[in-house]
Amino acid sequence: QVQFVESGGGLVQPGGSLRLSCAASGSIFTLSIMGSGWYRQAPGKQRELVAGITRDGRTNYVDSVKGRFTISRDRAKNTVYLQMDSLKFEDTAVYYCNKYPTASQSWGQGTQVTVSS
Repeated sequence: QVQFVESGGGLVQPGGSLRLSCAASGSIFTLSIMGSGWYRQAPGKQRELVAGITRDGRTNYVDSVKGRFTISRDRAKNTVYLQMDSLKFEDTAVYYCNKYPTASQSWGQGTQVTVSS
């Protein structure tokens, strides 16, 4: 019932920054109650939760990005952001947004983040 469109990825040098955006649309009820999360999947690796924000604003980050990434949202725009600073090679992955803490089985196309020198 909810669709996600990710954007903002690209090629960036180590130490650089990117800001990802996730536009959600669909069920007004679902949009009103869900938390939101950013997930990523690198080639040959499992998809993992990167950052999540609950409906009441509590945030959670995977240890590897703490202090470097910040998740935020604009409820009026149904948009979630991921500010990514001090990027490292190991951050290279396809980044997806979805519900949090329980993700839907329906995933968007994602946005590619490539950290390379």
